[in-house]
Amino acid sequence: MATQSGEPPTPARREASAEIAAFLEAARNAPAPASTTGRGRMIFALDATMSRQPTWDLAQRLQARMFQAAADLGGLDVQLVYFRGFGECRASRFVSGGQGLADLMSRIEVRGGATQLRKVLAHALSEARRAKIGALVFVGDAMEEGVDPLMRLAGELALCGVKAFMFQEGDDPAARRAFQEIARLTGGAYSAFDAGAAARLEALLRAAATYAAGGRAALETQAKGDAHARALLEQMRGT
Repeated sequence: MATQSGEPPTPARREASAEIAAFLEAARNAPAPASTTGRGRMIFALDATMSRQPTWDLAQRLQARMFQAAADLGGLDVQLVYFRGFGECRASRFVSGGQGLADLMSRIEVRGGATQLRKVLAHALSEARRAKIGALVFVGDAMEEGVDPLMRLAGELALCGVKAFMFQEGDDPAARRAFQEIARLTGGAYSAFDAGAAARLEALLRAAATYAAGGRAALETQAKGDAHARALLEQMRGT
């Protein structure tokens, strides 16, 4: 394939393209670490900076539906990760019921600050190296960090078998590009929503939780009657 200038690709570019293709193939086939509990484990990460107050409140109301979606698939343990302010990024313990996560979220207030997605990805990678993480779900509206470190971490998550489901509030172009690429590299999926789309966010969270608890087969079953789950699955098939 010719470059934008019309010149054929150099041997170096062909070699780089082949290396990228080989990496993505290895990431797709990488086995995840075995679960130590028999239950699904999911990291639910949220941007808790000031612009996210309406969606933070919405996510708090909807998070119990994630557990309901996973209940018939053996259950789901969820860890809440959030960042806010300038340098604050925290992770909860894993909780096994919607009420436990609701209690955690109810004690957290949003604060002004910049995004810290790199810390979220690094934490997810650390957890995945200890025991299987079925999915990383991230909900945010902005991206104010260098892209290259994020992509390196996304590649490492892929090799650990972690799929990233990146849900963007709004239409910030920098966030969209970064979130889509993280989803692509990990074999996960991306979707956007607006602050008034409670039903859409609920469906996205349920679909991600279904995958975390039951894998692709469970998501395929849900997709038969759920357009949002079907759209996420189609993205995953295309990676």
